[in-house]
Amino acid sequence: MPSISTKGKLMPQSPIRKLVPYAEKAYKQGKTVYHLNIGQPDIKTPQIALDAVKIHSLDIIAYTRSEGSEEYRKKIAKYYAKNKIDVNHDDIIVTTGGSEALLFAFGSIMDVDDEIIIPEPFYANYNGFSTSSGVNIVPVISKIEDNFALPLIEEFEKLITPKTKAILICNPGNPTGYLYSKEEIKKLADLVKKHDLFLIADEVYREFAYDGVKHYSIMEEPSIEQHAIMIDSVSKRYSMCGARIGCLVSKNKEVITTALKFAQARLSPPTLAQIASEAALDTPQSYFDDVINEYVERRNTLIEGLSKIDGVKVATPKGAFYCIAELPVKNSDDFAQWLLEKFDFNGETVMVAPAAGFYSTPGVGLNQIRIAYVLNKESLQKAVNIIKEALKVYKD
Repeated sequence: MPSISTKGKLMPQSPIRKLVPYAEKAYKQGKTVYHLNIGQPDIKTPQIALDAVKIHSLDIIAYTRSEGSEEYRKKIAKYYAKNKIDVNHDDIIVTTGGSEALLFAFGSIMDVDDEIIIPEPFYANYNGFSTSSGVNIVPVISKIEDNFALPLIEEFEKLITPKTKAILICNPGNPTGYLYSKEEIKKLADLVKKHDLFLIADEVYREFAYDGVKHYSIMEEPSIEQHAIMIDSVSKRYSMCGARIGCLVSKNKEVITTALKFAQARLSPPTLAQIASEAALDTPQSYFDDVINEYVERRNTLIEGLSKIDGVKVATPKGAFYCIAELPVKNSDDFAQWLLEKFDFNGETVMVAPAAGFYSTPGVGLNQIRIAYVLNKESLQKAVNIIKEALKVYKD
């Protein structure tokens, strides 16, 4: 029988999606399942984006340019200018989601067995992207006791080897919700300049910054123009996860030229989704104001509820719409599966994402879960209560 590749065998399962079969069984048993496992906002997509697809006048849904339509990229550049990011449309490559932008970045700057340093916990698919690219993740652990703040620069520096090509951060962070400060970004900027590395920032949650704290992009840092690669997406910003439109942004022309070759190999990003994404850029500020207010209330509801459960430790997120909670259990994978298979409270249960999959260090995060607070406040209150009742009876 033909064999599967070593790379294929090493590809990790998604900790976010691997429990779906158990959730489906729970539905068939008549249970209500509150999904705290996936960052799919329940916020409505801006009507202006939906209408743009409905009223388009295309006779043929043709290929667009591999780097995305020029009109759309120029409009993205204007959006960035409003956010103090000075880039030209030629510094932007439109991709099929932020995921493809990361794959293009990995492929453009790293060879097989090169290393990338990432603070963990991190977005679980970084493990998959590194495996598929043949790249090795070198983790530097951030701690729940520090609210998952940037680890000391000295911790990064001692991990740098001749194989190190880049540092990757997610800002604000998935799964922690941590928002890096301007001072932390400047420390990273100094480090990548000192060691001639790239700094990649996944900034898809830029708008989701709370408590009066402002997001500071690596593209605002003038000293690292040739080192900075920004990853972005419309998925969360406009609640358009299914559009699958993102972009790679860099003022390093060699990076853009190289990434374009990867873009040409996959032909072009989706035409209709670009039309919707371009229209979404005209979404009024009031939309974001309402969304931010809603997420702040949801965050407060969630954190307040979790903090009252005996044995639970939770970090307070300053951005995005996730948090990491530490539970009084030995293995959150087993607990998450048990919640779906064997537990309900008044016919209801919850689906969470075990946090070990957001680490690359074996054995770390086993007693943690990631929660996405993308449900309304009433549902979040019910979900927290279900977790509370479940912990009373769960046995490791």
